[in-house]
Amino acid sequence: MPCKSARKRVAILISGRGSNMAALIDAAKDESYPAEIALVLSNDPAAQGLNHAAANGVATAVVDHRSFGKDREAFEHAMQRELETHRIELVCLAGFMRLLTPWFVRQWDGRMLNIHPALLPAFKGLDTHARAIAASAKQHGATVHFVVPEMDAGPIIAQAAVPVHAGDTEAALAARVLEVEHHIYPLALKLVAEGRVRIDGSNCLIDGQPAALASTSSQQ
Repeated sequence: MPCKSARKRVAILISGRGSNMAALIDAAKDESYPAEIALVLSNDPAAQGLNHAAANGVATAVVDHRSFGKDREAFEHAMQRELETHRIELVCLAGFMRLLTPWFVRQWDGRMLNIHPALLPAFKGLDTHARAIAASAKQHGATVHFVVPEMDAGPIIAQAAVPVHAGDTEAALAARVLEVEHHIYPLALKLVAEGRVRIDGSNCLIDGQPAALASTSSQQ
């Protein structure tokens, strides 16, 4: 039998309550999961997710962006030092509300994941649920992708779709999407940590197959 490889050390970057962070922490409690959550780092010392992480035995750190004024790279260098101190191998963004510079993204090329509440490439940016309803979209959903310097444009690892119902409110649609986010983010991190994801140009291959529909859902 092959030797069991060490679990990948993962940092989760948050700015708020971190519901996707909680889903990743829960998944990693299974010792067979190929990644361990070694650090939760926030740019906001008041982020509620820090308390949840600490209560679950996960190391936490704060790098307050306000201490660096408008010097984004100085802020990111401070984050990078924290990540290196904790020997981090993979980074997951989970409601991290700071735009990252190309310098920081390059440090984690092919090793930093983000989850976006839409079926990319549709509805990049903010207010995705309201925009999906306004556009009379039939389907909406969530996407896990690698981070590249261009916002919401990295190679897609996994997606999940939910229907948009007639008369949907933004809150109702958001709740439906959040449910599938909590499913596909741990799945995507698992695939990456296992070394099963390969970036092929602007796309991902999982076990050699296209990854855009790696996970779909028919939520009611």
